[in-house]
Amino acid sequence: MIRSFITERRSWIAAYLVLQFAILSVCYIDSSIPVSSVLYVIFLSLILFILFLAYRYHKETKFYQRLQERENDFDLTSLPEAETPFEKIIENSLVSQSTYLKKKAAFYQEETEEAKDDLLGWIHEVKTPLTALRLMIDRLEDEKLKNPFLYEWLRIHYLLDQQLHQKRLPFMENDLYVEKVDLEDLLFSEIKTLQSWCIQKGIGFDLKLEEAVVLSDSKWLSFIVRQLLTNAVKYSKESDIVISTGKHGERVFLQIADDGRGIDPKDLPRIFDKGFTSTAHHGDHAATGMGLYLAKKAAVPLLMEIEVQSELGKGTTFTLLFPKPNDFLKITGM
Repeated sequence: MIRSFITERRSWIAAYLVLQFAILSVCYIDSSIPVSSVLYVIFLSLILFILFLAYRYHKETKFYQRLQERENDFDLTSLPEAETPFEKIIENSLVSQSTYLKKKAAFYQEETEEAKDDLLGWIHEVKTPLTALRLMIDRLEDEKLKNPFLYEWLRIHYLLDQQLHQKRLPFMENDLYVEKVDLEDLLFSEIKTLQSWCIQKGIGFDLKLEEAVVLSDSKWLSFIVRQLLTNAVKYSKESDIVISTGKHGERVFLQIADDGRGIDPKDLPRIFDKGFTSTAHHGDHAATGMGLYLAKKAAVPLLMEIEVQSELGKGTTFTLLFPKPNDFLKITGM
């Protein structure tokens, strides 16, 4: 702050030095003026000028120091009290800007909420004809005709499901209900939904469930597992996806391993980034780059971790680590 003050008041300092130089010049031109007396006056004036600068530093920087230390938010109570006319101009400007930005933020927040509600309403409305479409597809007897329709129906279903959960994610903590979840029932339900797609691709499932029950939110856990399963099915061909559960110490794990195309090592740190698809298969238009991102986001409030191991061309293994039972005190206290 001292450097800033000196920089701001360099014109004062320069004017003072020029004035002292002018006095010395007059003394040099007029020999009748005693040099010692002039030097004494300059010395006294220098002391007074330094004291004046120190006083002005304390007086002027107090407001700016407090302004610099305050949080950059809309809380006007933390705004330091202005004393000088210039400080009041700054204060009035900050108050006006803060009031304006508050109004704009409230307006945009209201618009965002309305857009979110409209989208959620639209998704729920679309579910009705989508359900009717599924019933119509199920009535088709020609399997060759039926399977492509089921696949496209499934894609629409999962895209809507992603959108629905993406909009609910910011308020996920208000929707949590921790209970005992039967992993076998949950997995069979998700696999059943994928059945037609798996038959079409020649994919089977091998379940090895040592731990069948976990504590979690069944709805959000289903969503996370759904993203991992669809990824495994999407990038596998004519192979078995191995789903296993067990324990690492006190923590239960759920592992989903496929023999698909795998992930390039340079892509692994980015697979959970929003919108990231792949560098090796950048032209894959079926990928949205949202599934793993949403799964990772949903896992955080549930105190779960998602780990991944992959080898390009050999397959990928996702491991879902559940929290210790005592950790759920943090969730129930939300």
